[in-house]
Amino acid sequence: MTSHIKPVELERAYRLINHGPTTLVSSRHDGIDNIMSASWVCGLEFKPAKLTVVLDKSTFTRKLIEQSNKFVIHVPTAGQAEMVHYLGTHSRSDETDKLAASGVQLFQLPDSELPLVAGCAAWLYCELIPLPQNQNDHDLFIGEIKGAWADNRVFKQGRWLFEDAPDEMRSLHYIAGKRFYKTGSLLDVE
Repeated sequence: MTSHIKPVELERAYRLINHGPTTLVSSRHDGIDNIMSASWVCGLEFKPAKLTVVLDKSTFTRKLIEQSNKFVIHVPTAGQAEMVHYLGTHSRSDETDKLAASGVQLFQLPDSELPLVAGCAAWLYCELIPLPQNQNDHDLFIGEIKGAWADNRVFKQGRWLFEDAPDEMRSLHYIAGKRFYKTGSLLDVE
């Protein structure tokens, strides 16, 4: 299952989210795992590698992150669209079996102690840089990327290869309701 997963240099990890995909955010605290969908994720710095994510105060995942100070950003694929939608529209606060009901499969890599979602195109393991004012006033969390990996069938040598990937391996872009777009074709400029 992990034979296609290869490390990504931390200074290039921003490339995993630079195209603005819908993501999943996972965390674990005190033996409890949760995963939610998030569209507002952005690269912040190259060295040390950092990113931002917006997490509403009402989310269960946010509470786990605030307690553990760790999280993973995942880049799910079009083949996972139904699961991504489910994880974004159901709360573990209301549904304790949310992960089982979503059909998500989890695994761990040796360099990460947090749950990773199988079948994604990329994973970024982060440690929270606590900034309570940003978190409270703007729901904005900053993470230092401590590990990054990508599926080498769609990301190699620091570049996405979606133009050659099957549709189900392309990343998602959430629009609204139940509508997503898949990452489109390549356009190079001179």
